[in-house]
Amino acid sequence: MENNNQNLTIWQRLSKTFGPNSLLGQDLPTYSLDKKELLKTTDKQEYEKEKLQAQQSMYLSGQWAKIENNLYTQAIYYEPTRLASFYDYESMEFTPEISTALDIYAEESTTPNQDGYILQIYSESKRVKGILTDLFNNVLDINTNLQMWTRNTCKYGDNFVYLKLDSEKGVVGCMQLPNIEIERLERGMAAKSINAEVDPKDKGLRFHWKVKDMEFNSWEVAHFRLLGDDRKLPYGTSMLEKARRIWKQLLLSEDAMLIYRTSRAPERRVFKVFVGNMDDKDVEAYVQRVANKFKRDQIVDNKTGNVDLRFNQMAVDQDYFVPVRDVTQTMPIETLPGATNLSEIADIEYIQKKLVTALRVPKAYLGFEEVVGDGKNLSLQDIRFARTINKIQKAMISEMNKIAIVHLFILGFEDELQNFTLGLTNPSKQADLLMIDVWKEKVLLYKDLVTEIPNTLSPTSATWAKKHIFGFSDEDIKLDTQQQRLERAVAAELVNTATVITHTGMFDIVDRLYKTKSGSTENPPSDVPAPPPSGGGGSLPDFGGGAEPSEPAPPAEETLPENKKNDNLNILLENDDIYGDKYIDLSKGKNSLGSMENELSKLLRD
Repeated sequence: MENNNQNLTIWQRLSKTFGPNSLLGQDLPTYSLDKKELLKTTDKQEYEKEKLQAQQSMYLSGQWAKIENNLYTQAIYYEPTRLASFYDYESMEFTPEISTALDIYAEESTTPNQDGYILQIYSESKRVKGILTDLFNNVLDINTNLQMWTRNTCKYGDNFVYLKLDSEKGVVGCMQLPNIEIERLERGMAAKSINAEVDPKDKGLRFHWKVKDMEFNSWEVAHFRLLGDDRKLPYGTSMLEKARRIWKQLLLSEDAMLIYRTSRAPERRVFKVFVGNMDDKDVEAYVQRVANKFKRDQIVDNKTGNVDLRFNQMAVDQDYFVPVRDVTQTMPIETLPGATNLSEIADIEYIQKKLVTALRVPKAYLGFEEVVGDGKNLSLQDIRFARTINKIQKAMISEMNKIAIVHLFILGFEDELQNFTLGLTNPSKQADLLMIDVWKEKVLLYKDLVTEIPNTLSPTSATWAKKHIFGFSDEDIKLDTQQQRLERAVAAELVNTATVITHTGMFDIVDRLYKTKSGSTENPPSDVPAPPPSGGGGSLPDFGGGAEPSEPAPPAEETLPENKKNDNLNILLENDDIYGDKYIDLSKGKNSLGSMENELSKLLRD
């Protein structure tokens, strides 16, 4: 098997590992019914048992094939519905509440940690960690692209990213694919517009670009998807799917509200026209003639022939002209007030609440309520929203793991494909605080259970309390006991540190630099005799005859450690002092480098 893999190219090995030919575990269960595999026995009962088991296995295999075919047929029928939903998602983008919710999903899912990194990479191998850090931070620019990928995934439920691969460098780039034009084809599914004459049963997972009529292997495309509704498999479910119907209702309600405001809000006037004893047949024409007098004459442009209505000061369809026959009718012109219930928008608020419920974003951060909690992040207000964010993060991490595996596989780290863990920052500080409170209560309960009651025993043993309160297993309790014993031994050794270590040498340099010098105020040592008092007895002074006393030499300056040069070729060493005696002197080796080079040249010539 290893020899066969060595004869394959890197792309063939990728396809064999998790490409279409490997089927990613999607192949049907197979059962061998060859004569050589049948049981050879003289026991008729055992023979009948094995025969029945083989028949049942064949039946189960047929059942699996039928169910699989029905599921993929359902997925193909979902394709037109999927396209229609994509057009709805594009239109929903122009609704401020929904657009803001998508921004919040992306921002909360890609929150940087305290070090400023969005993606955390953990690995026992420093080399693997360095490779993946360079991949995501430099090659894929995850700090910029991940937020856009997350937003598209939340908006459409799917996001397709094409990976640019190199046989020596691994993943060297990426490009966003149009989500609406990409099909995910699993085993048994055939593309509608593909021209390749390949039996779909012989192919595994692949992706097809309908417009360009291109087909990609599974390791060429990263498919981010939010799995939530099995009816939409193999595609994901958009975060906006549950809000589609409510969004349409909100649009209709808002349009109706605007139409009502524009048609009912303005004031209208009632003009009472006195018609006297005029014939009923002539009343209408007379009232119309009076109404026309309230308007200025229409001006016709001689050049274009268009009627200029800019001088029309009053629209006829907004006022009423009522004929009256009573001469004593008061107030010939009355003003009708506009609509007085314009502030009643309870129906709009009701639909907005349903929309927010479908989006699962707290109302305070969509502008419907005052911000509570000094504007802290969303998870402080609603822990359920933090769970939604965790679901989105898991979907993104799942596909980034695939990208990392492809990259490591191409670089030759086939044994390190599982030696890493990717993580995103949890934005919920409230969830952490809640967990801390829970642990506090557990610790208090544990103390109460293991504390001995005077003149009696403790309520429970420490083993029982650890098992039922902290959830420790028997092995965990044993390991914890061993660790506590070691920690007590370490603590006892720390107590005796002063007697074991009498001189560390840490302050030797400081002591040499700041030791007592001439002119200091320190008292002289007690063993030095004091000078005799003046005017008293003692030795006579020297009146000359001898050489003059020489002036005392100035004290030598203390050489500071940073000024002292050590010929150790700047090798960083562990020593007692900054310039201590223990260092590797490489100056001798430096002198013999020329002779070593000559000897190597001779060997190479030979």
